[in-house]
Amino acid sequence: MKRQKRRTKRQNRGTAKPQARTETANVTPGRRDFLRKVRNGAVATVVVGTGGWFLIGKVRATMREQDLTQIGNGNPTVVQIHDPQCPQCAALQRETRDALCEVGSGDLQYVVANIRSPEGRQLAAAHGVGHVTLLLFDGEGKRRSILAGPNTSDYLADIFRSHLKRYGKS
Repeated sequence: MKRQKRRTKRQNRGTAKPQARTETANVTPGRRDFLRKVRNGAVATVVVGTGGWFLIGKVRATMREQDLTQIGNGNPTVVQIHDPQCPQCAALQRETRDALCEVGSGDLQYVVANIRSPEGRQLAAAHGVGHVTLLLFDGEGKRRSILAGPNTSDYLADIFRSHLKRYGKS
């Protein structure tokens, strides 16, 4: 018996019948398509809206923290001499914010003096300090204490509590 030759897939391609194509260009969008678009639009609105409000709140908080005119407005103030490009300054800022949360920062203001700005450089020079430093002021704007270098939030919370007891509003 003679062996029969098998056809490969390539050879079979030419012999296949072309499939009928359906026209999808004339089909109008259905209810599911409409509902999908409405759902995606609602999700996008919520995400963008929430993110926008979060960013606005963060910008406002940052602007308030950068306002050096708050020193001497009647509330005791913690001023951080800060370089935004310094990792130690960023670590001190995190620890300071954690300590303020522990103390309850209602009566104690927190202000950041950026030494890259003219106002921040001027404040640091007036008090003879460099970055990675906290200055503690009373309500009248008189400097009462200097904390230089990185510190832990527990240590800072104790210092802030004693500063509030001594110079806080009665």
